[in-house]
Amino acid sequence: MKAIVYREYGAPEVLKIQEVEKPAPKENEVLIKVHAVSVNFGDLLARKFREISPSQFFMPFLFWLPAKIAFGLRKPRISILGNEFAGEVESIGKDVKKFKEGDRVFGYRGQSMGAYAQYLCVSEKSCLAIKPDNMTEREAAVLPGGAMTALSLLGKMNIQPGQKVLINGASGGIGSAALQLAKNHYGAEVTGVCSTMKVDYVKALGAHRVIDYTKEDFTEGNETYDLIFDILGKSSFSHCKHSLKENGRYLLASFKIGQLLQMLWTSMMGKKKVICAIAPEKLEDLITIKKLAEAGKIKSIIDKSFPMEQAAEAHRYMEEGKAKGKVVITLD
Repeated sequence: MKAIVYREYGAPEVLKIQEVEKPAPKENEVLIKVHAVSVNFGDLLARKFREISPSQFFMPFLFWLPAKIAFGLRKPRISILGNEFAGEVESIGKDVKKFKEGDRVFGYRGQSMGAYAQYLCVSEKSCLAIKPDNMTEREAAVLPGGAMTALSLLGKMNIQPGQKVLINGASGGIGSAALQLAKNHYGAEVTGVCSTMKVDYVKALGAHRVIDYTKEDFTEGNETYDLIFDILGKSSFSHCKHSLKENGRYLLASFKIGQLLQMLWTSMMGKKKVICAIAPEKLEDLITIKKLAEAGKIKSIIDKSFPMEQAAEAHRYMEEGKAKGKVVITLD
């Protein structure tokens, strides 16, 4: 089979098409013919992980070091990227009960990666589910990771209908899902913050209001929010504090030691809270996302699709910030 392989860290050009051995499913595994995979932040980060210093990493040093070891210190230990995918079950192991040949599925691999290949073996107990009926495989392939993370983190916030939520970083994988979930699942009034070229995309996701951060600083206005969800820690609690309501919360999807100390401090002092949280990969969250997608409460907007032979171009397009929506690689 063909796979998109990288043997060294670096620019998009390190991604090469190679022939690799087709996997065979174990007793509890399913063999999936992969039709589409996403190009997401995790793929870009892993491809150039050698140059990512602790200060550039989006989590504390204690998380950076295990990640560095897991991905490889000098050369990649995992040679095939891709953690979000959709495809068709081609065969199953003898002990598999949940899936059958021909099932159309989507799933999430996390740091295990490996989805940039024409075939993939995964455990039936992993983050794998029947894809939403109303989505194409390309649309389903870009949904799992960001949506699962957003669902897990927002689920800790006890959002009430009518509350005001601001998503700082609303055009990314987590942010675009968080915007839709906050509005359509929790009933909040949602403001999205993004760059100029992605304003129309964030509007299309259903934001009540969109703020172009190149033209307006949301912290300088008079609007206050029940929740500010900062996806990549681009702002700070001190900068956002006066934009929070009396019992407002500042939620971080990625954080450093400083934010953890702020969370500890605000948990004891004051009514406004800093919340640092980690989203575990749970199958039940993926199944919930499937149901929400089928109910029309979350969707995928595809900006551009690349064949696997143009994987480097897909990564470059994403890395340059050109995407006004999700980017897909097809492996058919």
